[in-house]
Amino acid sequence: MKVRVDTEACVGHGRCYVLAPEVFGADDRGHCVVLVEDAPPELEEQARTGAANCPERAITVEG
Repeated sequence: MKVRVDTEACVGHGRCYVLAPEVFGADDRGHCVVLVEDAPPELEEQARTGAANCPERAITVEG
């Protein structure tokens, strides 16, 4: 599964990295960074949860 974040759309609510800390992290401004771009099967649910809870829909998961 591929995980991506639109850095232009992210405003730093932090839901992604609170709910899925093994997939998402924060930069120095609190905006999302993807820690695992190619999520293995055991992290797919976390990746989907982070994406589903992004108010800006800045996170996409494919696969």
